Amino acid sequence: MEGLSNIGTIKEILGRHGFTFSKGLGQNFLINPSVCPRMAEECGAKKGVGVLEVGPGIGVLTNELCKLADKVVSVELDKRLIPVLGETLAEYDNFTLINADIMELDLKAVIEEHFKGLDVVVCANLPYYITSPVVMKLLEEKLPIKSITVMVQKEAAERLTAPVGSRESGAVTVAVNYYSTAETLFNVSRGSFMPSPNVDSAVIKLVIKDRPDFELANERDFRRVVKAGFSQRRKTLSNSLASSLGIDKPTVNKLIEKAGLPPTVRAEKLTLEDFGRLANCLTEYENEQ
Repeated sequence: MEGLSNIGTIKEILGRHGFTFSKGLGQNFLINPSVCPRMAEECGAKKGVGVLEVGPGIGVLTNELCKLADKVVSVELDKRLIPVLGETLAEYDNFTLINADIMELDLKAVIEEHFKGLDVVVCANLPYYITSPVVMKLLEEKLPIKSITVMVQKEAAERLTAPVGSRESGAVTVAVNYYSTAETLFNVSRGSFMPSPNVDSAVIKLVIKDRPDFELANERDFRRVVKAGFSQRRKTLSNSLASSLGIDKPTVNKLIEKAGLPPTVRAEKLTLEDFGRLANCLTEYENEQ
């Protein structure tokens, strides 16, 4: 259906289905007609490609994805949007809607069932409240996907695409850089949505690496070290790790020294490789216990 970014059309459709916006689900629908076509193109939607979408809303982005890709599967939590999407996407036979919580869904099974023989990319306008959990799920489950293109709050975009070791970096930054190469594609003003949020947005793309830049003995320990390191940003790495990992401080200091790091370093100063070495030292220590 054309004109899905028109305010009048949106209000007419939603009114017909008795739909009201849910703040709890972070629902802000796009009304800027230039955003979704650009997202669909830059995410890599084309012949031979299947697209997994999270949170289709009323189908503004979905509509553009269906025009370009061989198959689009959208995961939507809000049951009230099922009849809305049934109307707005009725013309597309390459569209499938799954009414489920993305965080509880077996995405490998979904991809195996719906995208046989296709390259798979993810494209979504993510609700702000669930940005990091969704991105981490997509990365950590090592799905057979080529890239993740998402619209997120601008502040989150800056954090997700920041260089590791920069002031803006955090635990999610380290994870993103381990699994992918991140870049900001373009910014989206708050006036591009209905209702208008209080912040601007940005579209970012994470291109999944064929293999990580270095080898980890145990990825779980890597995630533990990263999470623990940023758990108390104002404290030294030594204090943060001792507090969060439940390991005595003298042992933590030995691990930090063995990883070739200064004793008073803070997590935000570490490189991706620093975290990798430290995680491998933790794994070696725990294997010896």
